[in-house]
Amino acid sequence: MSIEVKFDLGAHLRQKVQDGRKLVVPYLTCGLPTPQDFIDLYVSLGEHADAIEVGIPFSDPVMDGPVIQEASVRALETGITVDGCLGLIKQALKRTSTPAVVMSYYNPIHSAGLEAFALKAATAGVSGLIVPDLPYEECGELDRVLKDHELALIQMVAPTTPGERASMLAAASRGFIYAVSRMGVTGLQNSLASVAAEVVDRIKPHTDLPVLVGVGISSPELATEACRVADGVIVGTAVVKRVLEDNLPSVVSLVQAIKEAVNPQPDS
Repeated sequence: MSIEVKFDLGAHLRQKVQDGRKLVVPYLTCGLPTPQDFIDLYVSLGEHADAIEVGIPFSDPVMDGPVIQEASVRALETGITVDGCLGLIKQALKRTSTPAVVMSYYNPIHSAGLEAFALKAATAGVSGLIVPDLPYEECGELDRVLKDHELALIQMVAPTTPGERASMLAAASRGFIYAVSRMGVTGLQNSLASVAAEVVDRIKPHTDLPVLVGVGISSPELATEACRVADGVIVGTAVVKRVLEDNLPSVVSLVQAIKEAVNPQPDS
């Protein structure tokens, strides 16, 4: 049976936080390891995730480290396109109600045309969009188009973002706010930088949206540490590394373990 749900992403996630939940958002590169495996994996992760971030493969992913770069290259070599990605997301969302947040660099969006991209994304069932290389000062037109299609434009706040700008970004964001845990590209790390808590503290007074920490969250332990200050975590490289290794059961088990670690059940 098809499941077709239109989300107000911010309200959806905020309610979970108000209910005492910490949020877990895994990242998948669209189309890997195969189109059908991607759909099946999205659906399987939907049993444990609060939303799923789906990266549209791009040839110059400036925010991404070597693992996600390799994933983009592999996906592009299969011939995946922006329309193809949105088609796969649409198929996945017929089988699960777990919302999709697309991560795309601005070039593919601009090339497709803002209105055309937003319409296709909304038709596919996408709930939000992250555009890491689009500065706030230049996002107005895209934001207006996305609002017309009930799509959330999610802002990112980095460790170097001054307090006044963090306030501005938090006020402008919809869906949730992406708190970047450290400077540099995405990748695995063994400890959580102390600046992660500082970034979250800089954001929290200016929003009632969930604040999620991403970049470097690779284990249940790091996720738990992040969730002491944040409302949830985004898990990227650790997931994609397992996808590249074609170890899909371990992807699901990792996300399940992180969900259970950040949402421990009281002793019975």
